[in-house]
Amino acid sequence: MREYQICSRCVMDTSDIEIVFDKNGVCNHCTSAYKKLDKYKFSNEDEKKKLLDNIVHKIRHDGKGKKYDCIIGLSGGVDSSYLAYIVVRQLGLRPLAVHVDNGWDSVLAIQNIENIVKKLKIDLHTWVIDWEEFKDLQKSYLKASVLDIEVLSDNAIVVAIDKLLRRNHIRYFLIGFNYQAESIMPSSWLYSPKYDSLNIKSIYKRYGSGKRLRTYPMLSLVGYLRYRYFNKTIPMNILDLVPYKKEDAIRLLKKELDWKDYGGKHYESKFTHFYQAYILPEKFKIDKRRAHLSSLICSGQITRNEALKELENKLYNQDNLEKDVDYFLKKLDFTTDEFTKLLKEKSRSHLSFPSYNNLTYYLAKKLKIKR
Repeated sequence: MREYQICSRCVMDTSDIEIVFDKNGVCNHCTSAYKKLDKYKFSNEDEKKKLLDNIVHKIRHDGKGKKYDCIIGLSGGVDSSYLAYIVVRQLGLRPLAVHVDNGWDSVLAIQNIENIVKKLKIDLHTWVIDWEEFKDLQKSYLKASVLDIEVLSDNAIVVAIDKLLRRNHIRYFLIGFNYQAESIMPSSWLYSPKYDSLNIKSIYKRYGSGKRLRTYPMLSLVGYLRYRYFNKTIPMNILDLVPYKKEDAIRLLKKELDWKDYGGKHYESKFTHFYQAYILPEKFKIDKRRAHLSSLICSGQITRNEALKELENKLYNQDNLEKDVDYFLKKLDFTTDEFTKLLKEKSRSHLSFPSYNNLTYYLAKKLKIKR
């Protein structure tokens, strides 16, 4: 077994099985992040404003005569909520907001979304996935012991937005992503690209009930190839071009949109909260806070000592954990014994099941083309 080591500059450690350290104990993640962060630096604010103005001009020009000029995803979390505010109040664009309801929204998330849509006066399209379908899919992933259970939610979001972009003839998808806050995420901690419907169907076929999936959105092989290699829609990381610090964004959202905090990254989803705070550390020995905090260290928003202190805090207090485990088991129809056994099962690679990703990796290698 590999000897434990933690980066001397950030807080990434050997819980990422692929991490590499240099002779000074600095990891490959923060080394790469610092290099990439340089690309997001501008010589002055005027340069950044000019680029943003050009993007907004293109979006408005291409959106003439259409009801919407862009699409934004809206989960009710900090990033997507702040993006919605910036897009409408500061940039004056006409977005269609898209939300995927997979049955796990917290009451607070629903309230936040309702407040945002009402106060910003934007239209919301909610893609509702039948709960029995989604429950069946999630149970199959848990039984398969694959790491990235969030593939199911992330794929649904990607495919739903893709369908709406094409249906409404919209070119621009504005993303609630900020590189300074999310520059680090080990590839060993997730499965990517996540819109691999063959992998999803393969896992479901082996471990699911076998019922037909009618409302869960997926791409065909042709759709997968189109989206991955010939996608004509243009994703834009707007939050990289505006001042964005989480603490300031949260204060603004509370004041302007009556937004309420969840207490954790992506905790607007009750499942994501339970997955990141319990399943990942308990079964896979992964604490995603390390990646988030390391990103903030690299962008100068916190110090390494502050990050280490934050990691000393427990992900769950015992009272909340017992309540959430009980909620989780009842919602997914698991017994305590079944769930305990699943947590002890040896993990499996997503690529141990048939997948479009594996197929394209193989073809790219054979044809010697870059992916």
